[in-house]
Amino acid sequence: MIRFSLKCDAGHRFDSWFQSAGAFDKLCASGMLACAVCGSGAVDKALMTPQVQHGRADTDVQTTPHPAEQALAELRRRVEEKADYVGPRFAREARDMHEGLIPERAIYGEARPDEARRLIEDGVPVARLPFTPRRRSN
Repeated sequence: MIRFSLKCDAGHRFDSWFQSAGAFDKLCASGMLACAVCGSGAVDKALMTPQVQHGRADTDVQTTPHPAEQALAELRRRVEEKADYVGPRFAREARDMHEGLIPERAIYGEARPDEARRLIEDGVPVARLPFTPRRRSN
């Protein structure tokens, strides 16, 4: 796994993990990356400083979660607690709620980039979550 510091064309900076540098390049070329802040698809690597490991054993190092990691964990907990996971049906469910075909409720799931783009273009209020849902089925 490799962590990259990323930046969108609007200047938002965020970090993301990838299986490899090649995996990042492949996702970027296919348009599967988007800004975690504004959803822009124009994302590129930003300059970042390397993290140097100390020569001590892991048992000697006392680590505490970074405040950003704590906030992300809390956001995930609240979303999973208060919203219904709809998996790959997210785009259809969000559109149906927006059009008044089904009752409104908090949902989360997955949508292809083209589906997400159409929802945004059509004024459906959606936001990209800065994490991947843990549950893959209902």
